Amino acid sequence: MATHFNPAMRDLPTLTRKQYLAAIASHDAQMDGAFVYAVRSTGIYCRPSCPSRRPRENHILFFSKPDEAEQAGFRACRRCHPKEVRGSRKTQMVGKVCKEIESDPDKLPSLKNLAELTGLSPTHLQRTFREAMGITPRQYADALRMTRFKSELRKGSDVTTALHEVSYGSASRLYEKSDAQLGMTPATYRKGGQGMNISYTIADSSMGRVLVAGTERGISAVYLGDKDAELSAALHEEYPQAEIHPVAEGRSKWVRAIIAHLDKSSVPLDLPTDVTGTAFQRRVWQALREIPLGATRTYSDVARAIGQPTAIRAVGHACATNPAAIVVPCHRVIRSDGTMGGYRWGLDRKKSLLEKERRSVKAK
Repeated sequence: MATHFNPAMRDLPTLTRKQYLAAIASHDAQMDGAFVYAVRSTGIYCRPSCPSRRPRENHILFFSKPDEAEQAGFRACRRCHPKEVRGSRKTQMVGKVCKEIESDPDKLPSLKNLAELTGLSPTHLQRTFREAMGITPRQYADALRMTRFKSELRKGSDVTTALHEVSYGSASRLYEKSDAQLGMTPATYRKGGQGMNISYTIADSSMGRVLVAGTERGISAVYLGDKDAELSAALHEEYPQAEIHPVAEGRSKWVRAIIAHLDKSSVPLDLPTDVTGTAFQRRVWQALREIPLGATRTYSDVARAIGQPTAIRAVGHACATNPAAIVVPCHRVIRSDGTMGGYRWGLDRKKSLLEKERRSVKAK
């Protein structure tokens, strides 16, 4: 589903914007003191852990300090009292590391030097930074550089000029980073995603109608439903600026594999994907692909598997926003009490998928 960000967020690294939103969604107290967010519709600003109802994303503005929010005309929330938050030691330490990296993102200090700055061991710093931010210090520096690179493209610079401006060592390194962080090539991004060419097919399966969409690089979406029009509309909403067109056969090998897996779960499924997501989402989706056929994991299990045991709600959000159902088996994640939890394509389908997979494993 498309996400709309307000102008005040534009200068934040792309990955960090997503993590800020995730912190608000999960009411993450560990991020208190790192930033505050204001809501345009109410004129109020809050700390990340505020228990108030989550606002719409296009109503949110981010500020690094309460004073900045007040200078912009917002008033402090009387429920969470954001001005009284000084920030935990972990938050202050991570903030210090971020500022050091931001001072010259083209020359990332070594992990050893960053550790000396904080008084932690390199290993401890790496773990602490990743727990707080969802990415490593190097990935944070890469995100900063990628943000600058995309800014140059928005200004109209060609790829070669933009590459030079952000000091990427080579075009191959740039394209390696763009695959992981843009989710598409730089030339495609410059067109606002309009160069992303997605074809899709809708076919019958044992789970109803199934939409399979993809690019030359891999599968971009797998949706389950009953009405073709709704499935097609969901794809256009997921990729609003891509070139999307239906085809009779589609990428038939992928379509046949997914339908065969839905009909008979013993058929293995290991297909390439071409989906975009934050560093956190990618880690969750990769963890989901590692859940064995016929097995389930709880949201807590997945959070522990990615090294962020407290990010249970954020894991749930990543499962809910997984665009490639079945290929990335989010249906294998259940609640800690053994109940199904949610599933975008209906709990009956989730239950049926799990039962088929269990029977398939027992039959071997």
